[in-house]
Amino acid sequence: MGDELERKLERNKDIAQEVVETTAHRVGRIATIITSAVAEVAREIGDLVTDGFEMRDAARRAKADSERRLSADDIDDSDDIEDPEDDQQALPSGETDRDLDIIDAEVDTDETK
Repeated sequence: MGDELERKLERNKDIAQEVVETTAHRVGRIATIITSAVAEVAREIGDLVTDGFEMRDAARRAKADSERRLSADDIDDSDDIEDPEDDQQALPSGETDRDLDIIDAEVDTDETK
């Protein structure tokens, strides 16, 4: 009976050892998955915060640019007093618009010819 008991103990020890090794391996893999997930979450949060900083800086630059443009427009507005003669195009060689012939050209758009 001593040999029988010894074999049972040996078999139970092997089973227990296998269970502990497998459990340790699985727990290690789970820990690796969790560690990777935590690292990815931390990276994404860092990227989100960086994007927030970049958007804030871009908004500040846009506001400063807008303020610069507005102040430049205020300075330019004094020069924008419209002269009605500025909108008229000069006629070549001193001609008046009465001296020019008006030509009315018809354009044939029929593509079947």
